[in-house]
Amino acid sequence: MDYVSALVPPVVMAVFFIGLIVTIVKTQGGANKAKEDAFVDAALARAESARQTPRDQHTKG
Repeated sequence: MDYVSALVPPVVMAVFFIGLIVTIVKTQGGANKAKEDAFVDAALARAESARQTPRDQHTKG
């Protein structure tokens, strides 16, 4: 019975790891992909516009 108790933790970890991989693969693309892409595009646009803002505008007070 020692071999069973020695094999249980790796088997449990393998099952959870496979479940994690399956979940990651299933959530890639699909209906949420357009929303995620739009969010990333908006964040990049905000970062780009903030980077192009003149520095003088921020220092005047």
